[in-house]
Amino acid sequence: MSKNWITWILGGFLWLGSITAWAQTDSLLQQADRLLNYKAYGRAIEAYSQILTEQADQLTPTQKSTAQSRIAYAYKQVGDGQKAERYYREALANGANEDPQQVLQFAQTLVGNGKFQEGQKQFERYTQLKDKQPTRQSITPPPGTNKAGSRKEAVKYRLEYLAFNTSGEEFSPAFYQDGLVYVAGKKGGSAIETTGSGGGSGYLDLLYIPNRNNLKAASIINADGSTSKASNERAKTDRQTDNSNYGRQTANDSPTVPNFSEGINISSGLGYEVSPQNASKRFSRTLNTKYHEGPATFSQDGSQIIFTRNNYNNGRANKSTEGVNKLKLYTAIQQNGAWTDIVELPFNSDEYSVGHPALSHDDALLYFASDMPGGFGGTDLYVTRFQDGRWSRPVNLGSTINTKGNELFPFVDEGGNLYFSTDGHKGLGGLDVFFATLSQGITVQSVEHLDAPINSPQDDFGLITDANRQGGYFSSNRRDGNDDIYRFVRESSLYGCRDLVIRLYDTHTEQPLDSVNVLVKSRGEGRPDKTLTSDQNGYVRICLEGTNDFIFQASRDGYINSTVGFTNRAITDDQPSRLEIGLIKPTVIMDTIPAVNTNVALTRSRVRGVVVSERDHRPIEGVTVKLRNECDRTQLEYVTGPDGRYTFDINEGCDYTLVASKPAFGTNTNKIKRLPKKAKPKELSADLKMLSVGDVVTIDNIYYDLDQSSLRPDASRELDKVVATMRKYPTLIIEIRSHTDSRGEAERNKVLSLQRAKAVANYLVSKGISRRRMATLGMGESQLVNNCTDGVICTEAEHQRNRRTEFKVVAIK
Repeated sequence: MSKNWITWILGGFLWLGSITAWAQTDSLLQQADRLLNYKAYGRAIEAYSQILTEQADQLTPTQKSTAQSRIAYAYKQVGDGQKAERYYREALANGANEDPQQVLQFAQTLVGNGKFQEGQKQFERYTQLKDKQPTRQSITPPPGTNKAGSRKEAVKYRLEYLAFNTSGEEFSPAFYQDGLVYVAGKKGGSAIETTGSGGGSGYLDLLYIPNRNNLKAASIINADGSTSKASNERAKTDRQTDNSNYGRQTANDSPTVPNFSEGINISSGLGYEVSPQNASKRFSRTLNTKYHEGPATFSQDGSQIIFTRNNYNNGRANKSTEGVNKLKLYTAIQQNGAWTDIVELPFNSDEYSVGHPALSHDDALLYFASDMPGGFGGTDLYVTRFQDGRWSRPVNLGSTINTKGNELFPFVDEGGNLYFSTDGHKGLGGLDVFFATLSQGITVQSVEHLDAPINSPQDDFGLITDANRQGGYFSSNRRDGNDDIYRFVRESSLYGCRDLVIRLYDTHTEQPLDSVNVLVKSRGEGRPDKTLTSDQNGYVRICLEGTNDFIFQASRDGYINSTVGFTNRAITDDQPSRLEIGLIKPTVIMDTIPAVNTNVALTRSRVRGVVVSERDHRPIEGVTVKLRNECDRTQLEYVTGPDGRYTFDINEGCDYTLVASKPAFGTNTNKIKRLPKKAKPKELSADLKMLSVGDVVTIDNIYYDLDQSSLRPDASRELDKVVATMRKYPTLIIEIRSHTDSRGEAERNKVLSLQRAKAVANYLVSKGISRRRMATLGMGESQLVNNCTDGVICTEAEHQRNRRTEFKVVAIK
């Protein structure tokens, strides 16, 4: 008999003893109801079962139907739909068929069991009963009512089975930047792998999805227990690694199932490998070995990783005295897109395993699981503090959390609350997710079992979420026995939605702006972005989810994007809120000409220079250069000759405006700040560059990662120079042309290059450049700047030269 069964039986004896004691003051039915209110569903089922079998003769019809409906509810909460259906039928047959809440729960159970037609009839029955009820009619409180009689609503969640899951294993998600990191692999033969031979069929990889808000759901489990297909459903298929000429396989290309005694691969950073069958990317190979890597945790700024790996580093594996390759924790930092300085944590040992790290929100505390000596049995959770430049001696979190079983997969949210999975606490079966509140990050104040449907009779683990548990992700093998990742969204709220009125206006004129697009982003997982448009009076009206944080991004053609944060967490009334967002038009940029030293003796100050082409820097003949005195508005004019030179005398104490123009060229305007009066004559040098129709200018250092269209962070500096050019030439119309290297299919490269060009255009629009002044063109691999064509071996730097963006002047009005 297993240790779990012994523990369960001993717990049963204790439970029966407590029932006898309670019966002296309260009825057994009341105590069963109390257990149900405490969400101790397993013990509540035992109590109701005892009532319905041993005391059935003593129950009135009302008591019997109540016990049957509530044991049905308990079975529904633990995911046993068949038994829930059975007891709901018995309850309705015994007089509960006039209670609309019981009929509704029965209908939901039928739908969950696949009996859709019968379930629809019960939903119709529920509607009829509800319509017949008087407005103030008293209804028997359902399960979940507290002692005072006020309703304590069960937390409602919607689960989403994510489309990237495969017939293999996906589990242990982690937040990383805007994306989601998770472990993936194929089923291995052993549930616990510690031999550490390396490179076998049971080794895992950790993949990365850059934008978790774009994750698609294959199916949905609604808060009422019903299931539905998502509109974006796609078949679950095996993942294939990149076997093209550009994706060299690694030792981690064949993976296994999750367990503490396994490791999980993580290698984050830049240079991701793309998995062609889904939106996932494999991390760079810097951290990967032929052994397990992961799970992992990241510092808040993403620059540090702490990860699990078999006892292997610097090309050498070590084993315990029993010949077992244990797990250890390692840390690394990201420098220039690669993980470097891989170092063991000081509390590792060759004799026991340490893994499953989780950093606190301030990066000061590290939680992990270990089977080190001195624990309560199995694997326990420990915490260590980073102080004086090193990690302190680990502290066991104590018996409130740790048991004789296994405590694994810790996670700490922004509020310092601890989530973990265990098979040692009383749950619904297998590994269950529990929630613990901590004091000072170490002292455990309380432990709570999470409701179904997050927990189930199968293994549920690796939960990550926000401080308010509004949404998040977790792993479960409830579907076909495979470990899959689910997204959950909490659908019950403390308040209803709250009205907000947003006014959009021009900051210069104070006039309202119509047709402004407002992108609304709400905090929390599974909450899709919304886009609204201001009306003719510049107003946007929206009802926002209560007690949440939001970001509004306002954009309109010809204006600089404006981003404003908003929260309704502190709002205690029901009155509409008001918010104003101003938008600014970009100003025309005029360069300021500085003074320079000269050895020539001058009798008057002057400005001189050469007008050259932006494309080839050659002098331009026939340019009309005008100099306007801002003191008296007089104007001088000069037409350049073959050498492109011009010269003007200027007076001290006055500002000047210098304008160079020529048909088919962009007008170049500059400011000359006044020279101090009574100063010695000075010479100002102003060489002027002019763009002409047909000029093609390469935007320096705008490169892209392989097979990616999103702009890299280093692109903004160079693109801001293009923004400045567009502002300097307000009538300039350009064509943004993007190029790829020769790798991959030509048609795919053409599409990819067009996406890259549009990404550049979107950036310029966000800075207030009108979209009407830009066209986008994808050149693909048609115009390589070197000989790196198909079949030619080139370095990555040589290929990157071809992944460039340039703009061509198509018109100057």
